[in-house]
Amino acid sequence: MHVLQRLFALCLTLSLFACSQNPDRPSALPAPAADLFDPAAPDLGLPRLEAARTVTVFQPAPGTDQFSNGAVPIAFKGRLFVQWQSSARDEDAPDTWVAYAVSADNGDSWTRPRALTRPSGDAEMRSSGGWWTDGETLVAYINVWPEGFRTRTGGYTEYRLSRDGETWTDPQPVRSADGTPVNGVIEQDPHFHDGRLHTAFHLRPGIRVHPHYTDDKLGLTGWLPGAFENLPADPPMSRELEPSLFARGECLVMVFRDQASSFRQLASESCDRGESWSRPELTTMPDARTKQSAGNLPDGTAYLVHSPNAGKTRIPLALSLSRDGMVFDRSHLLRGEADLQPLRQAGLYKRPGYHYPKSVVANGHLYIAYTANKEDVELTRIPLSALELR
Repeated sequence: MHVLQRLFALCLTLSLFACSQNPDRPSALPAPAADLFDPAAPDLGLPRLEAARTVTVFQPAPGTDQFSNGAVPIAFKGRLFVQWQSSARDEDAPDTWVAYAVSADNGDSWTRPRALTRPSGDAEMRSSGGWWTDGETLVAYINVWPEGFRTRTGGYTEYRLSRDGETWTDPQPVRSADGTPVNGVIEQDPHFHDGRLHTAFHLRPGIRVHPHYTDDKLGLTGWLPGAFENLPADPPMSRELEPSLFARGECLVMVFRDQASSFRQLASESCDRGESWSRPELTTMPDARTKQSAGNLPDGTAYLVHSPNAGKTRIPLALSLSRDGMVFDRSHLLRGEADLQPLRQAGLYKRPGYHYPKSVVANGHLYIAYTANKEDVELTRIPLSALELR
């Protein structure tokens, strides 16, 4: 009997190992409930979240930049901030600069765009890297691409600091634990979990995603890579890109865009405070091969802000929820096809849809920033009370 038990255990171990080596095996983490999305229905058949309110942070006008993307919100000292990258017409153009706007009335009205960077005038460009704060100091991350983004050679990360959201220090490099600059661009939504700050950098050479963590509460230095194995992919980019993450109990779940065009999310898990991660697996969560935003509500509910469309169209924009961080059994329509304004001006990589959402929980609300058609910078505000289970 003991021999048979050992053989069974060995076979089970080998089976699990074989499954872990197959990225196309559907994973239970995360997964939508079987009837959550209806691909045949308008906007996937999702019920509209009536409590959500959408406001415009920036709308292009004649004589202003017509391209915007990479919008990221944060709350700081009673105000809301949204950062994004801006250019006259095209994505990843040499004239790209990093803008931000401020709201003092919970997002109802916004200042004109202010500059965190200026166009460099040469091949080097800068793009939005997002925010972090400890409540007293606001950190603006800026991604620097020395040879420009279109070369796909990668870049590094700078930061600027402000105590009031008005005046900023000169840029400095984000540093690793050994004091050297991190050799990669930062993903736009750090998460604080179990006493550590967690995010991912896309490392050079090329753009290869890798989870990182630091015990520095401001996220300026001390960054360490977690043990992580990328799936096979053609260089210079990894198959996994542009992740976000949420907590599931003591573990962290990182979800990725799949550059292999499966139109499903990839996912990896860490249960040792970010020091090691499981090999990424292909989930059953549909995804329009785009950036998403994940996190947790104050009661621990995991959420995804995403375009759960199994194709390239980044419509609708949805908010999906899971109590256990495994099965997402509630999903709400935030912005649908009928809500989308027409594309005003053509430009490189511009197309209809709700692009690259990022989010933050603050002030009793979930704030979600994104761009519509890569033109208008918009923010959807949801009272947390509207997301509570009745």
